[in-house]
Amino acid sequence: MIDELDVAFEEDADGGGSRGDHRARKGRGRSAVALVLTLLLFTVLGGGIYLGYTKVAGFFVAADYEGAGGNPVEITIIKNSSLTEIGNVLVKADVVKSTKAFLEAADAEPRSENIQAGTYVLRRQMAAEQAVAQLLDPNTRLSKGVTIPEGKTAKQTFELLAKATGIPVKDFEAAAKDPEALGVPDWWFKRTDGKPVSKTAEGFLFPDTYEFDPKATASQILKTMVEHFLTVTGEIGFADGVQKNLAVSPYEALIVASLAQAEAGNADDLPKVARVAYNRAYKKKMPLQFDVTTNYWLELNGKKAKHSGQLTEAEMNDPKNPYNSETVVGLPIGPINSPGKAALTGAQKPPVAPWLFFVAIDKAGHSAFAATDAEHEKNKKKACDNGIKLSDC
Repeated sequence: MIDELDVAFEEDADGGGSRGDHRARKGRGRSAVALVLTLLLFTVLGGGIYLGYTKVAGFFVAADYEGAGGNPVEITIIKNSSLTEIGNVLVKADVVKSTKAFLEAADAEPRSENIQAGTYVLRRQMAAEQAVAQLLDPNTRLSKGVTIPEGKTAKQTFELLAKATGIPVKDFEAAAKDPEALGVPDWWFKRTDGKPVSKTAEGFLFPDTYEFDPKATASQILKTMVEHFLTVTGEIGFADGVQKNLAVSPYEALIVASLAQAEAGNADDLPKVARVAYNRAYKKKMPLQFDVTTNYWLELNGKKAKHSGQLTEAEMNDPKNPYNSETVVGLPIGPINSPGKAALTGAQKPPVAPWLFFVAIDKAGHSAFAATDAEHEKNKKKACDNGIKLSDC
């Protein structure tokens, strides 16, 4: 094609005469052809450049769907999921086209960090921006979550779960009758002190905030809580630690953790209360005299818990109460609530001290600890002076 252009220019430069006119006309024809070919060349080259640009640009633009999507689909986001993990879940369910598109939409929405765990109703093939908006809309969330505070008894836990899930309390009670079926290993139900065990789910339903599948049964929910308990105790080395350092079984240490959870007024006192329990039960072979065990028995029998000063002698000394710690030496037959991680750690690693007594000395819940009756009496006077209502005040 370049040769044709050269010829056209050469012929156009020749002299006149009839022969020259003919050559000029011929040259002009060839020039027109050359011009058309040149324009065609640039058009092809330009199209190639455009197509190349489009293809390269595609590597930088996140693949995304358009619109609000089609068929509804349930999506479950587990606790502590990152935005990338959420995006991957959505891509797998074909809610969004790419994780990158979801992340870009999330970055553009400051509230995206508030996306909560739970089960949501979204739609397949949604625009990523629409998916983010739906995840932040409380109306699309099926499971609202339920928080089980530390120190709640199994009975109280069942009531909270029933309220949150709509599953009857009796279903949870039935499921809890066989703790081993819920995942509690049989070795947990062993003691070194020769006492019987209650062998219930009490103590094994770990306190935390949970997001349960709306279709989960009572048994599945309790299994999740037991699994969480086993995970936490495994992470802190609870079972091995108490057997090696305290020479007690994990079950006995769990009982102590539950007692500390019920008696301590703040986290700092949890290990100290645990030390008192160990000292009284194992070193001095004396009754614990923890009022919380009496209140636990009252609750099991459908009665309300009472303040320590309101408990009667008959209630505290009830011979039918297997959790009696007023007159019975040693630990009760089982845990009395669900202790949290801090209480478990306190029961696993209590401080070395000779304490046998403790009493709350201020309205913030702090306790004073003593090794002798004389020290304890001084602490009780301090409590009375601070306005704490004791039977001795």
